[in-house]
Amino acid sequence: MRDLGVGFRHLLEGQRWMARHGRQYGFGLLPGLITLVLYAAALIALALWGEDAVTWATPFADHWSSPWQGLFRGFLTAVLFALGLLLAVLTFTALTLLVGQPFYENLSEQVDADVSPDGTAPRSQLPLWRELWISARDSLRVLVRAALWGVLLFALGFLPLVGQTVVPVIGFFVTGFFLTEELAAVALQRRGVELRARLALLRSRKTLVWGFGAPLGLAFLVPFVAVFLMPGAVAGATLLTRELLGEERADDRESDVARTASQSRTAPQ
Repeated sequence: MRDLGVGFRHLLEGQRWMARHGRQYGFGLLPGLITLVLYAAALIALALWGEDAVTWATPFADHWSSPWQGLFRGFLTAVLFALGLLLAVLTFTALTLLVGQPFYENLSEQVDADVSPDGTAPRSQLPLWRELWISARDSLRVLVRAALWGVLLFALGFLPLVGQTVVPVIGFFVTGFFLTEELAAVALQRRGVELRARLALLRSRKTLVWGFGAPLGLAFLVPFVAVFLMPGAVAGATLLTRELLGEERADDRESDVARTASQSRTAPQ
């Protein structure tokens, strides 16, 4: 339970860090706004022509009697839109990070340098095109994993009682895990940590990851919120990365010094 609180604290710390750095925050909104416009256009198109697509895909239902034809195709249209919305939530972070890769990597470096005891940050030695390729490739691999979970949870959702209670909770934590992986990948990729090692690292402290990603995933379901939280989420994921790797922070050292001084003052003479 402690790790849940620590993960949530990193999420809040990231937002506070961005609040203290207004200029970086303004630039950080641009990739999210671009991605939001693209997804909004896709979802509007799906809402307008989704029924036509379902009708085209189900010619066998053309001769069904009313109301079964309408109910069947209406249900499939709703499912299609729900899957499109789920896919948008799962891929929004990956696409935004890809669009804003240079900015977010620079932002993550600034956070690292700000909290590091020696004021330095790990830097990638790869050219930008190579980083973009690795990021896109790894995001696709993560998306496939998330999609498999999504299909499984969607199927389990039809189970009586369990599908309406347990399955949504599991989906909540699954979304939080993959969302955290995408965000932490910015800092971990700079450190040369490959995808398989990243996933193993995150699984080793799942409650810490859930504490960070689950509340963020819930917030991302609210329209437009993801755009405004995205820069702070990258900053918070950088702090989370340092926690996962056991890297020391300047404020940790200051706390140790203050604690030692306090103990020396209260010690009996």
